[in-house]
Amino acid sequence: MKKSLLAAALLSLTLAACGGAADSAKEAAASAVEATASAVEATASAVEATAASAVEATGDAAAAVASEVQGAASDATAAAASAVAEAASAVEAAASEVAK
Repeated sequence: MKKSLLAAALLSLTLAACGGAADSAKEAAASAVEATASAVEATASAVEATAASAVEATGDAAAAVASEVQGAASDATAAAASAVAEAASAVEAAASEVAK
C-alpha cells in the first residue's frame, strides 16, 4: 500500500511538472502527498507499538530467567550443604573408628 501511495504521489508530481492538467494535477499531488504522510505516520506508530511490545516481552523473559537462575542457585546451595553435612558425618565416623 505504501508503494502504491508513493507511486501515485510521484506520478501526480510528474504530471504537475509537465504542465498537463495543472489544477487537478496539483490537487492530486497534494492529496497523494497527504496520503503518503499519513501512511508514514501510521507506519511509525505501528513500529513504535511493536518496539514497546518487544521491550515488554524481553523484560518478562529476563524476569523469568532470573527467577529460574535463583531457584537453581538455591537448589545447588541446598545440595552442597547436604553434601558437606554427609562428609562431616563420614569424617566423624572415621575418627571414632580410629579412636577405638
